[in-house]
Amino acid sequence: MNKAYLGLGSNMGDKKRYLYDAIQILNHHEQITITTLSSLYETAPWGYVDQDIFMNLVVEIETTLGPIELLDVCQQIENELGRVREFKWGPRVIDVDILIYNDEKIECERLIVPHPYMTERDFVMIPLAEICPQLVVKEKKVQDWAQNFNQEALKIISSK
Repeated sequence: MNKAYLGLGSNMGDKKRYLYDAIQILNHHEQITITTLSSLYETAPWGYVDQDIFMNLVVEIETTLGPIELLDVCQQIENELGRVREFKWGPRVIDVDILIYNDEKIECERLIVPHPYMTERDFVMIPLAEICPQLVVKEKKVQDWAQNFNQEALKIISSK
């Protein structure tokens, strides 16, 4: 069994509904079990900032899928829910990113794990620290990475 952490985000339309739908699709996949879910956070955009605020959360899953198969499922969910990629870091109805897959370091054309920007993003590190503070990413505990950010910048919409 493989353990992975996924970051989910939405900043278009009914954001909560898109996140809920993505979680339901993940949960109904026969090779994926959601084991932990963070609170839902309202967050400022990152990268391209001239867009609506996001809602983000992190889920811990167990899966029998390999990393590329899991990536395929994540992208299938994005497509099923209507994601359109107009430009990098642009608005999206749903984003499902693989943050961590076991303790593996993966660098291939389609996937880089751990996610290359995760330690720079409050909307990843704070929810991840909520569900797994002792997890080590890039030789540092997630709870320590999370302390680099202004905890007040993220607004909890609903607790787990």
